[in-house]
Amino acid sequence: MFFVKELTHEIVLEPIHFGPKLRSTIVRLVKEQVEGLALANYGFVINVIEVPEDKVKSGIIEYDTGNVVFNVKYSALLLRPFTNEVMDATVSQCNPLGFFAFVGPLRIFVSKHSMPEDMFNGFDGEKEAWISDDKEVEIVRGCPVRLKIKGSTVEEGNISAIGTIKDNYLGLIGEP
Repeated sequence: MFFVKELTHEIVLEPIHFGPKLRSTIVRLVKEQVEGLALANYGFVINVIEVPEDKVKSGIIEYDTGNVVFNVKYSALLLRPFTNEVMDATVSQCNPLGFFAFVGPLRIFVSKHSMPEDMFNGFDGEKEAWISDDKEVEIVRGCPVRLKIKGSTVEEGNISAIGTIKDNYLGLIGEP
């Protein structure tokens, strides 16, 4: 789910940024450009933890523009869901096909086919809720659910997954 990884990013700086605050400018730009980015191989970058001084390499001058390219290594906190991982999420939307839930920036869709059998035909359009046949379980916007990830995709700028609440110990875990 969450892990720390050392990554590399390329920063292009114009000559106007050169001076005594060069290092702080590089750190600021790395954070601005990388935080909130979904990297296809690694997951979603939650936070840049550290940019060590010795990991900012000397820049390479672009002779056409006068800009300098710096390769910067940094440590980042990443969110990456794995198949069959169990997570606690908050329901954000219910519709006749299922519901959407969020775990931080991760958007998870749970289809009605991935719900227990007693909820398969339990969508109430007036309440916008999924209700079990015995009326004990009611999944509405804002309620916490425990779900299992069945698959995920990490694309540039977006992270999403498909989940299920059909197994034991999964489903509604509290009131909204």
